[in-house]
Amino acid sequence: MLEVKGLRAGYGQVEVLRGIDLDVAEGEIVALLGANGAGKSTLNNNLSGIYRPFAGSVRFAGEEIAGWPSPRIVEAGLIQVPEGRRVFPNLSVLENLELGSYRRGRPRRQANLERALAVFPRLRQRLQQKAGTLSGGEQQMLAIGRGLMAEPRLLVLDEPSLGLSPLLVDEMFELVRRINGEGLTVILVEQNVMQSLTIAHRAYVLENGRISLSGPAAALLERPELRRSYLGV
Repeated sequence: MLEVKGLRAGYGQVEVLRGIDLDVAEGEIVALLGANGAGKSTLNNNLSGIYRPFAGSVRFAGEEIAGWPSPRIVEAGLIQVPEGRRVFPNLSVLENLELGSYRRGRPRRQANLERALAVFPRLRQRLQQKAGTLSGGEQQMLAIGRGLMAEPRLLVLDEPSLGLSPLLVDEMFELVRRINGEGLTVILVEQNVMQSLTIAHRAYVLENGRISLSGPAAALLERPELRRSYLGV
């Protein structure tokens, strides 16, 4: 579904990504792991068309999308749920959800709304509530629900567990597993290495703008260099 080859990207004259190769098959959860500053968000924003890469290829569903504007990428079905939730605090939960279908999925907005509320029943009780009054966990549910409203073919989740309590972190990872089980392809961008590798099919480790490790998630979990760097064992 997604194939990235030789991607080089950054900001101004500063190169952050130095030749990234990765692929995502339909139906997979692929984890993209790395510490702060490794280049994860830069990669997300280039995949989503927020920034344009310096060089390289990004093919989505067979089409070259490197350099496409972000609205066109959304219309193709590559949807990002950004780090930090980015909900509209002064709009209601319902209005936030409906905005998710602005570019894609509008003809089936009501059906998609029911699907999102089936995934997040807690939001059904808060549809008229201002999004800014929700708890952090509920705002993360809203952000993902808004992404689901766009009928994603590939959903990029950027740090969905960031700032959540341990109990909500477990709930969030179980949710990712569940929506993938319903057929949705997911890129999971995370610093939470252990839980990401527990639910992912494959993973890439990004360090200093390059892929340092990749492979089946279960195999990476046993790699001593990863365990030393990220798990402290």
